[in-house]
Amino acid sequence: MAADARLLELVRTVGARTGVDYTDDAAVSELLVRHRRAVDRAARGPAGWIGGIAMAAGVVWPFVGHAVPVTAGRPLLAYAPAGPLLVVAVACLTMAHLRWKRALTHEELAAYREVLGLARAYGIEPAHVPAWLEGRRADGDGKGAAPIPRYSPAERSDERIGTSPAAALPPKPTVVSEYERIADQGGWHDEVGWLLLFAGGIGPAVAVNSGQPLGLAALALIPLAVVVWIAGRRQGSRKANLRPEAEAYTRAVVAARAAGADTPDLSPQLRALLDD
Repeated sequence: MAADARLLELVRTVGARTGVDYTDDAAVSELLVRHRRAVDRAARGPAGWIGGIAMAAGVVWPFVGHAVPVTAGRPLLAYAPAGPLLVVAVACLTMAHLRWKRALTHEELAAYREVLGLARAYGIEPAHVPAWLEGRRADGDGKGAAPIPRYSPAERSDERIGTSPAAALPPKPTVVSEYERIADQGGWHDEVGWLLLFAGGIGPAVAVNSGQPLGLAALALIPLAVVVWIAGRRQGSRKANLRPEAEAYTRAVVAARAAGADTPDLSPQLRALLDD
């Protein structure tokens, strides 16, 4: 941002409004770490968990309530609890969303997004904008709840302040391309493994209570759950081995762009490394 005197003045004006020096890399890094934690806490707090559990219970209850021996033949107990559960779910999820939005739109983050919008207007494209900063999904899709503002393009000044020569960017290593290929694969092994284990355990219990021996066949799901977990562990180890090279290449691209080099856009998989 120091490459254009007019942009630098605007950035300092924005910083004066919030008391943050957005030209200080260390201060901005600390600000982003602190606010990301606040945004994550707001999104993953107790209200969100309670709301999610209540929503799942409210949706499932009408289907299983009449099958549970305790509530079977009692319509009031078999169906009525779903309504209050859904009310609690909506209330908790709404509260969690409002807290998340409040953390996301904090004045320091809003000002930083303004700074990034001004930089783009002056032809300086940020090397990476994390999805959480704009309230987008982890995969980066969508406009987001707090997008970077857009300003009319401005002609860059001929006056340069402290510019540095463009850095040379090494070619992308093959291991980085391999990491990009497999980075989004998997991630479901733990959930599916636990689901199979739960099904493998509940099936025999149902068979004993109902006198239907067919439910014992569910025991075969238990070793399948182990196989799924092992496959997930191997895939995770492969990603972990490739990750250091991918991180090094990503940092090199960011450094080269900061120095003024014309660099390729980072893939979503590499941008996710910057988010971490």
